[in-house]
Amino acid sequence: MLTMDLDELNLSDGQRVLDLGCGEGRHLHAMYFKAKVHAVGVDLGFDDVRKTREGFETYPDDEGAPNRFSLSVGNALALPFADDTFDVVVCSEVLEHIPDYQQAVKEITRILKPGGKLAVSVPRAWPERICWTLAEGYHNTPGGHVRIFNANNLKADIQNQGLTFSRRHWAHGLHSPYWWLQCALWPKRDTSKLVALYHRFLVWDIMKRPLLTRLLEKIADPLMGKSVVLYFNKGAAR
Repeated sequence: MLTMDLDELNLSDGQRVLDLGCGEGRHLHAMYFKAKVHAVGVDLGFDDVRKTREGFETYPDDEGAPNRFSLSVGNALALPFADDTFDVVVCSEVLEHIPDYQQAVKEITRILKPGGKLAVSVPRAWPERICWTLAEGYHNTPGGHVRIFNANNLKADIQNQGLTFSRRHWAHGLHSPYWWLQCALWPKRDTSKLVALYHRFLVWDIMKRPLLTRLLEKIADPLMGKSVVLYFNKGAAR
């Protein structure tokens, strides 16, 4: 289940790409197999990094293709990389968890090469606000969401670091009702047959990708997409 449009990143052989807050590696794995890149994943959680590695081990080598991956536990506020290290940085559904997200944006800008590309996604404001209203526990948990982003303000914060905005889109329109349902039934969400049924539908949709739900998602994404995705370019060095 990808939030980012990898075609927007113009991945090419030989690049070094970073998935910051990689979780279990969905975008990192996708970039690794999109082009012959050195894919680097960083996450604050050791268990997530371990699961990302297991994901790589699941896939066979692509006939000796020179893809490389590296994984690390790390803090987005002080990344263990030199300036101008990465051609592409992806940061998906991460900044909403970080109190000092502007410092994370500064670090991303520092490690992104001149001419590099950045893709950032955060929860879209109005679907997220419904979740916060329906269930205190949705966000008020350790490691939970600490803010609801205004996408235009986030865009301006990133532009203020010298990056140029290129495109915006929305994603996961079919997922918003699932999260609203979970929040409405929050104390019983783990045992709710309705939540389980919707979850099975989403898994089926992700695995089978039938034409009907592809069309429904194209309609739903701009209307009620769970995530907003922003793309930026870093200007070439002068």
